[in-house]
Amino acid sequence: MARVTAVRAFEPFGDDEEAARWLDSATEAEDTIDVLVDEGLGLLNRALHASATAVGDPYLHPRSPESAVAARIGYGGGAQVADGEWTDAREVDLGGARRRRRGEELRPLELVAAVLGGRERIDICETMFLRARADLDAGRTREAALQLRVGLEALLVELSGALNDPGHEEDMAILEERRSEAGDLANQALRGDLDPDAEARLNELVETSERILRRRRILRG
Repeated sequence: MARVTAVRAFEPFGDDEEAARWLDSATEAEDTIDVLVDEGLGLLNRALHASATAVGDPYLHPRSPESAVAARIGYGGGAQVADGEWTDAREVDLGGARRRRRGEELRPLELVAAVLGGRERIDICETMFLRARADLDAGRTREAALQLRVGLEALLVELSGALNDPGHEEDMAILEERRSEAGDLANQALRGDLDPDAEARLNELVETSERILRRRRILRG
């Protein structure tokens, strides 16, 4: 186990009273907590990615809120937070209603058992889009675009006719129609950074693909 402290040094408070008011506001709503936790995890995952690249270790993977034993939001002086301490901090709930519903819908434990028992297999496209999502969330849009090109090709083959569902067929038709866009985005990524319009199209294609995978997981049972 390890403890990680993400410090927002770019937004210092004027005094303890201002910091205390911020802490009250920051921890009163689940949406606000999610934003701050995601911000801290984003910093951690950028550091993990840099470390993995620096030492050539492919097994340093990004972390998610669900993987944390506990999370706290708080404030403190410079020397305190540099040592992972604080003046005041509150433990926040990482198992919010939205995450619980998602976990219940996808039934991850049943899938794990089925894969280990040889009754299910993980499609190539599922792995590719996990990587694409991790890259997107970390701001690595060029890498995500390259993952999308291969992942989308695999998805169109592996999930063709996978469900007798109008929504599935509609989303698959959208991806087939926009298939060439994935190649164009990957080619642009090879040349350099994506422009804002390309990033928006990249997000749309990844989200549509994720929706297909999520629907298949739920409806297949």
